Amino acid sequence: MTEIVAAAEYVCREKVNVYDGPHSLSVATQASAGRHLQVLAVQTEAIAIRLCEDEYPGWVKRQDLSLLEPAQVCYQPVSRSPAEIQQRLPQAIQYAKQAMQVPNQYVWGGTVPPNYDCSGLMQAAFAAAGIWIPRDAYQQEAFCETIGWENARPGDLVFFSDGDRIDHVGLYLGEGSYIHSSSPKHGNDGIAINRLQETANVVERYYYQRWHSMGRVAHSYQPLNCEKKSIKQPPP
Repeated sequence: MTEIVAAAEYVCREKVNVYDGPHSLSVATQASAGRHLQVLAVQTEAIAIRLCEDEYPGWVKRQDLSLLEPAQVCYQPVSRSPAEIQQRLPQAIQYAKQAMQVPNQYVWGGTVPPNYDCSGLMQAAFAAAGIWIPRDAYQQEAFCETIGWENARPGDLVFFSDGDRIDHVGLYLGEGSYIHSSSPKHGNDGIAINRLQETANVVERYYYQRWHSMGRVAHSYQPLNCEKKSIKQPPP
């Protein structure tokens, strides 16, 4: 690729790391093969982008531009009814359980296999079921319908808080269990199933004490910025 065009749309040919600044070494998220992005600005060392499916902003390093190709068709979001989403939730649960069976560890910004952070695993699991949710845990909590614990069912999201804002999320499996990717500091250093109760298990006790709420995904994310009418095609 010899030229990157601002406002044009591209597709990831393979996994692309998205950073939180033009000079940063910290990965904010990852884009799997097939994801669409829109170029916002072009700088010497990196390009500012917005991922189309969830509108997540970030930076792609210039050395990774070979991983992108011009989009032949602009991204078009798919609307899902609440009933459709409920039918697809077993696929999301199965994805998370299968990801747990592969050797993995917690990686900040991880959104592609085998290593995930907490919200990255949730987004990947729902995307595998054809449902898009926002990227970060606090965004996912705001996106969901809040439900009472007594009404929770498999496929709902379990949110945890540090007291200031939501900073951890898991996928509820029913009967008090949830699957999540947690860090080595207070968690399992990877994907595991835990119970939402104060047990002798130090991980379960830690997260039970920080439990905040339950949320239900009722629709698939509909981006506002990556609309076909507002995006120009890059040169072939």
